[in-house]
Amino acid sequence: MDLKQLTALITVAEVGSITKAARLLHLVQPAVTRQIRLLEEEMGVRLFERTRHGMVPTAAGEVLIERSRRALHELERARAEIRPEPRVVTGIVTVGVLESVIDLLVEPLVRDVTERHPGIELRIVTAYSGHLQQWLDAGDVDLSLLYNLADTPSLAVVPLLEERLWAVAPPHAGLTFEEPMAWEELLARPLVLPAPGHGLRILIDQARSSLEIEPRIAVQANSMYLQKMLVLGGHGWTVLPAVGVAREVSQGVLSGAPLTGPDTSRSLVLGLQRGTRTPPPVEAVATEIVRLVRALVNSGAWPSARLSGGIEKPHVGD
Repeated sequence: MDLKQLTALITVAEVGSITKAARLLHLVQPAVTRQIRLLEEEMGVRLFERTRHGMVPTAAGEVLIERSRRALHELERARAEIRPEPRVVTGIVTVGVLESVIDLLVEPLVRDVTERHPGIELRIVTAYSGHLQQWLDAGDVDLSLLYNLADTPSLAVVPLLEERLWAVAPPHAGLTFEEPMAWEELLARPLVLPAPGHGLRILIDQARSSLEIEPRIAVQANSMYLQKMLVLGGHGWTVLPAVGVAREVSQGVLSGAPLTGPDTSRSLVLGLQRGTRTPPPVEAVATEIVRLVRALVNSGAWPSARLSGGIEKPHVGD
């Protein structure tokens, strides 16, 4: 088994055709066919089913493809971390970002890393906090923003901030930051809520359970974008962290107010893998994230947020 064979395997899986894979790899078709055949002989199993719809990975093929992707990714990172100059940090860093902070955090982070560490290539992925934690555990991302998580045996957590949840409504509702809204008042209205199991939904259910009020759920959605779209469509009000709706509120597209009685907030943390050496480019990006979050909160650009203690520098223990 060699790198050319693994590259051929992944390429065939992605395009579903040996002919297309050969074109992308700048090889003749028989060469790609031979690489796949040699892999199948070595592994002792079929890796693809040849169908009229193209090359479809078998169950065994899927396992080898997933492992091969990780192996090639690690090799690519190792190559990138070989420093061409002293004191220059180089490498590939995959960052997990929560949907709610995309508008505020991603572009400034890319700008700052590009300016301060031009040798680092950023790869940014977004998903729910639970999915990002799974990817971080599996090594598919190098570090990730997460919600409401403490240290685990596999992850080290750097607390960043606490942010309040807001009631979000159409602009004609006239909600404002200066006038918090009671949960009782919100729960009396039709609601657009995150689906059960979502981290935000758990906080919402905890808040309303203390009031013993059943919410009037009009519709449930698995996306912050959908929640806001449905509120604009007049289907109900919703609950979001202020950062997820700050742009729309400032533009007058939506209105929002902090929720109170009980006050409800969630913690934002930075998760990193524990027990391994933190590569210099990952450490550099983690430092930039901490610095950027602190600047956004101190400037007021991150609404209804307060910094957690001791976040000047991320520390990752074994």
